[in-house]
Amino acid sequence: MTGAEFHQAFWTVAIAAVCSVSCALLGCFLLLKRMSMLGDAIGHGVLPGIVLAVLLTGQVTSVYVLLGAMIFGVLTAVLSETLASSTEVTEDAGLGVVYTSLFAAGVILLSVFARHAHLDLDCVFLGLLEVAPLRTMSFLGFDIPRAAPTMALALGLTLGFLLVFWKELKIAAFDPALAASMGFSPRVINYLLIALIAGNTVSAFEAVGLILVLAVLIVPAASAHLLTDRLGAMLGWSACFALSASVLGFALRGLGGFSLDISGMIAVVLGVQFAVVVLLAPRHGILAKAWRNLRLSLRIAAEDILGTLYRAEEAGVVTFSLALKDHGLSSWVIWLAHRQLVQAGWIETNDKGLLVLTASGRQRAQYVVRSHRLWETFAGEFLDLPADHVHTAAARVEHYIGPKLQDELATALNQPPIDPHGKAIPPSAVETPPPPAN
Repeated sequence: MTGAEFHQAFWTVAIAAVCSVSCALLGCFLLLKRMSMLGDAIGHGVLPGIVLAVLLTGQVTSVYVLLGAMIFGVLTAVLSETLASSTEVTEDAGLGVVYTSLFAAGVILLSVFARHAHLDLDCVFLGLLEVAPLRTMSFLGFDIPRAAPTMALALGLTLGFLLVFWKELKIAAFDPALAASMGFSPRVINYLLIALIAGNTVSAFEAVGLILVLAVLIVPAASAHLLTDRLGAMLGWSACFALSASVLGFALRGLGGFSLDISGMIAVVLGVQFAVVVLLAPRHGILAKAWRNLRLSLRIAAEDILGTLYRAEEAGVVTFSLALKDHGLSSWVIWLAHRQLVQAGWIETNDKGLLVLTASGRQRAQYVVRSHRLWETFAGEFLDLPADHVHTAAARVEHYIGPKLQDELATALNQPPIDPHGKAIPPSAVETPPPPAN
């Protein structure tokens, strides 16, 4: 790589990264407020402000363009809120009506009055990130891309906004009523956030394009939210996703021998990152949820088998088939649960080839049956349910009753000896064994 190639690559990645990080930080608050699509609305709704500023000043890069975009960004939010609050239109429908109308008005203004202005909609949407390092300006004796100081200023304003209004942003995001009671308006904070998003959006139009701006406003925050429930960590993760996507998107621009659009590749990388997080996130990922559901199903199946064997012992009948039927669970789940119970030493096969409870297994089974029959009694006495209506609910609730709740139920019911069906409620176990390890 020659010096010129390195210079161009460095500034391309730097511009993309600074823009992406700035938008990703702001996107976290949009997501927490359930307003992620507002970024899309702002990105389209600012077009009339840009066109009007260009018509009035004759300049595409003046500060008035930024001011016009910020005004119309806030106007987009205000009009959609007003429409939703004063009519029967829902918030999302109101937002759609407002931003599509404003965007259409901007296109008409551009085509009728500003057709000769240097304002290309394709450039606005797709950006020109590949050539951004070639459009230079002199700064302290060095030639730097014109987009660099603009993006750096946008990031600086974003970081300053977060530092100055950190407490207010947190409270307004999670509890607007508390924010209002503390003496500051969450609506003002919201409009400042929207104005800053509009400023970031319009400052990135020429360099990276609207599509990438919308992607980094939404996707990194969504990925980060799946990894953490803490705001500070969420901002950190979001910035890391945006930064890494900028680097990887640039590195993969030549994938397959094609010369791919850098902004598009960055957006694709963001999508891949989100897909990986959705799959592998330790708490909210698909695999983690599937594993937790499997563990729960195995525990329920194991406790059902124990309860069935306990009741069979009460009736004087113990068979393998009796322990495994009518549980509403998959046969392979029941098979795994049976293996776990054997490995845990809670059930065993006697000399006649029949399943029986061991001492520790009987203790756990006694706990499960006690929870079941206490809940049946509670439902009959306190919920006024007939005896033939309490079994199904108790069969589900029994798996979620802990020792403390079981004692509270027994105390509230004055230690009942029998359940509504006339069956004896087992006494409380001295020590309840834990569920089998999964």
